[in-house]
Order: sequence, then C-alpha cells, then structure tokens
Amino acid sequence: MKDANALITRLREMISAKGGNLYGGEQVTQAQHALQCAQFAEDAGATKPLIAAALLHDIGHLVEHDFESALERDEDRFHENLGDAFLRQWFGPDVTEPVRLHVASKRYLCATDPEYLSKLSAASVHSLRIQGGPMSAAEVAEFEANGNHRDAVQLRIWDDLGKDPAMKTASLDHFLDIVREVAEAA
Repeated sequence: MKDANALITRLREMISAKGGNLYGGEQVTQAQHALQCAQFAEDAGATKPLIAAALLHDIGHLVEHDFESALERDEDRFHENLGDAFLRQWFGPDVTEPVRLHVASKRYLCATDPEYLSKLSAASVHSLRIQGGPMSAAEVAEFEANGNHRDAVQLRIWDDLGKDPAMKTASLDHFLDIVREVAEAA
C-alpha cells in the first residue's frame, strides 16, 4: 500500500482540477455529487470503507481525461474500472468492489426492481443505455454471487440521490479524513 498522505494530496489535486465540472448532465458538480453520496452513506451509519467508496465511486471520471465528450458521443469509458484500478493502489475490496460494481448495480436494479427505472434521471437513463441496459437473468445471478453486491447496490442508491444542487454536506476535509483513516488501515 502507498502512503495515505500521497493519496489525499492526489485526490485534492484531482478535485481541484475537475471537481467543479458538471456531473454527467446533472445539475451538480462532480465534487457536489461525491460529497452528497458520502453524506448519505455517513447519515445511514455505513462503515468507514463504504463512506470512502461513496465519496470516491466516480473517481474514474476525474482520472478520465475525456469523460464529458465521451458521453456526448454515446461512448462508455468504463469509469468504474478506471476508478477501481486507481483505488486499488490504496484500498482493499471493501472500498474498490462497491466502486467497481456501482454501474452494474444500476443495471441490476433495473432488472430486479420494476419501479427503479422510473426513478432515474434522464442523464442516468441515457448512461444506462450506453452501459448495456438492464441485466439478463444470468448477469443477475453472477452479480448476486459477488460478496460485495449489497454494498454496491446501496452505493448505487446513494449515487441516484446525490444530484441535489441545494443539498448541504459535511466538508471535503471531513470526508478526506475518513478516506485517510481507511487507507491507513488497509
């Protein structure tokens, strides 16, 4: 594992450079979305690794240099895999798996919850189409076999909620302290 301080420095640089960008057609920035997801996790009493995953679940958007224009071209850049690869340098599967599976969780919920699709924002419905649509029965079974699938589904629910431009959250520093603690324990 690498130095947790190096991670925090890198995250601050990434958020400073791209966190003010709008989040994939939503009315919130990348940073607002991340903070809101982490706030939902903390308010729900989630574990610290899951709070860290909630904050960092879309880090692949900040790693990716061409995220917004890829969406405009209907191109999936697999930000969940980029985020997973980046985060594995510092964390174990209790953080990385919910991040890696949060897109699959949307597909899973669309396949298993008849009302879920109707609750998605227009931007999320658009990205669902690009990401493969609802899962097949075989994909659902494979997804449910992953020991981290429940955390990933919970993260997905917070992801769907984290799009309120007026929501107040704890500070970035607050959540980065949790990230540091989880990284140091990994």
